[in-house]
Amino acid sequence: MAKHEKTDVGISTILNPVPVVMISSAGKDPEDPSSRPNIVTVAWAGTINSEPPMVSVSIRKSRHSHKLITETGEFVINLVNKALAKNCDYCGVRSGKDEDKFLSCGLKAVKADCLDYAYYIEESPVNIFCKVREIKELGSHDMFIAEIVGVKADKYLLDDEGRLCLDKAKMVAYNHGEYFILGEKLGFFGYSVASDEVFEKRMGYKKEHDKYKRIREAEPKKGKKY
Repeated sequence: MAKHEKTDVGISTILNPVPVVMISSAGKDPEDPSSRPNIVTVAWAGTINSEPPMVSVSIRKSRHSHKLITETGEFVINLVNKALAKNCDYCGVRSGKDEDKFLSCGLKAVKADCLDYAYYIEESPVNIFCKVREIKELGSHDMFIAEIVGVKADKYLLDDEGRLCLDKAKMVAYNHGEYFILGEKLGFFGYSVASDEVFEKRMGYKKEHDKYKRIREAEPKKGKKY
């Protein structure tokens, strides 16, 4: 069988890997147990615009968080690292209607200072504060299109120049029903055309010559054409 021989595998949500995130929200009435801070695990999330920075998350209507976010128009995307992986999975299979998932997971809910109702997960390495601008009914899920109005990150993720280094966070991705820690860094945006100096600074090691260049340097006087 040829390596790239293709076969049909059926139509499904096969785009993988995707980020797995913990979406936190709360209702308007702090005295109502159904409005308490809640967490839902979402794999259908992504960046959709740069200016203004916007994201989308898709949530089933049956989920408790759908009700809370629809009511308040705000939520927090909490990025997931290795330490949060088990809690992340738990929050995806339990309902906030039945229990306080912050309490069940031993996580701390912190009021988001740039939002009116939502809380964020203190233990998450990065918290992204969002205000809903539009809700689209798609079918099984509704898509919440939201503007990012603030971001917090653990200080250890910043380098000496203040640049955010998410490679330090041991981030988790979701790949066809399974969780994985992101692995080896292969490059950076534009690395295919970067100078040796830039490549070495960003990657931490010297750039290897490509095969074509190595051949030319090894046999420069044999009259061969390349």
